[in-house]
Amino acid sequence: MPIQQPSNQIKLTNVSVVRLKKGGKRFEIACYKNKVQEWRNGVETNLDDVLQISNVFTNVSKGEVAKSNDLQKAFGTSSVGDVVKEILKKGEVQVGEKEREHDLTALRKEIATLVAEKCVDPATQRPYPVGMIEKAMTEAGVSVKVGKNAKSQVAETLRLIQAGSKLPIQRARMRVRVVVPSIDGERLEPQIETSAERVERAEKRDDIWEIVMLIDPTQFKVLNDLLLKECKGKGRLETLTLAVTADSH
Repeated sequence: MPIQQPSNQIKLTNVSVVRLKKGGKRFEIACYKNKVQEWRNGVETNLDDVLQISNVFTNVSKGEVAKSNDLQKAFGTSSVGDVVKEILKKGEVQVGEKEREHDLTALRKEIATLVAEKCVDPATQRPYPVGMIEKAMTEAGVSVKVGKNAKSQVAETLRLIQAGSKLPIQRARMRVRVVVPSIDGERLEPQIETSAERVERAEKRDDIWEIVMLIDPTQFKVLNDLLLKECKGKGRLETLTLAVTADSH
């Protein structure tokens, strides 16, 4: 006589599991890969496109479905839809070793690419290839954080490369234009030029004073705050070149 699989067991493959421990028990849902983050970001709003199956499990890999009274005890409701939403919101995505390694490699590459786009060799003012940035990251012992996006890790990565590797590197300078009324220009010129690494052009025409200069990107906010405070809405700060390199002069 053949052994029958219990009716509360469902086998699933190629699945991204989200797990939440509550009330002393483990609850899991089976989702399509990449859809969990889209749901959390508000990109995806249709639960049917997120879940591989609309059910709550105690163990997805074994196909064991959670009992209704366990849901009631832990979540205060036996509504699968409500429980699924709570698990999606608060649960932890379970990542396999190969997938984690792949995600780390991809994130590391993305961070290195962003650093390469924003930075230059101080001696030549030319950008480095991404491969050289990756080597410097390894040399400096940079550890990327999977829970944070690449953009938010660029500043810390650059700081670590500067402190812990042999690669000479700096943020590429920004080329900006400051335009203010002449009367403000005469008064603020010393303060404005303090933010400049190099003044490329300064001129007065009619009742306008204008200066084009290269600045460290950290000075952009300093200049902007100065104009807001001193020029009462009549000053203007424009970005002409986001990252100045030897090739963009």
